[in-house]
Amino acid sequence: MNAKISLAPRPLYEEVAERLRNSIFSHEYAPGAWIDEQAIAAEYGISRTPMREAIKVLAAEGLITMKMRRGAYVTEVSKSDLNQIFTVLALLEGQACREAATKATEKQLEALDSIHLKLERAAADRDLDEFFAINQSFHEKIQEISSNPWMKRTIDDLKKVLKLQRRDSLSKRGRMESSLLEHRKILSALLARDPDLSEKLMKEHFLQGQLAAK
Repeated sequence: MNAKISLAPRPLYEEVAERLRNSIFSHEYAPGAWIDEQAIAAEYGISRTPMREAIKVLAAEGLITMKMRRGAYVTEVSKSDLNQIFTVLALLEGQACREAATKATEKQLEALDSIHLKLERAAADRDLDEFFAINQSFHEKIQEISSNPWMKRTIDDLKKVLKLQRRDSLSKRGRMESSLLEHRKILSALLARDPDLSEKLMKEHFLQGQLAAK
């Protein structure tokens, strides 16, 4: 009988980073806000060391910006940043969509169709939070099908920064309905296993997202 493998406990700074990351995504700490290390460490009941290590992690992800002699601040995403991020995401997600169109099994396409059905329901209910979450699942499923972990890692890092403002763009009048229609077209192209059209529609989807974010 094989001996049980004992997993090492998760480092404290990773737990702190996750908690702080969620606070940033929820806008408890808004873009441009100063991160008061001492106060937050006291609130979390930890020393300054894991707090500093957590900030280093979030700085590496682009969520926190370190300013000389001023400390850590939640990253503010400029219009120029948004344009550059959307441009790169359009290329990467377009490629993921192309690969998914040729690699997907019937079971994977059924799963993607199921996710899209939930997206339809969220839109019908005008549930922006649910739509936002399911939208992420839809794109993540396509990346999973494309089976390119290096591309997925880059997309994930970019989307962490984009998430600082992404919810606002979906809340603009008519954007959720437009996004839903774009997803319908992408799904149809994938179900038809058309790589050229799948890639084209995904790139257009990000172009529209870029316009809505301005």
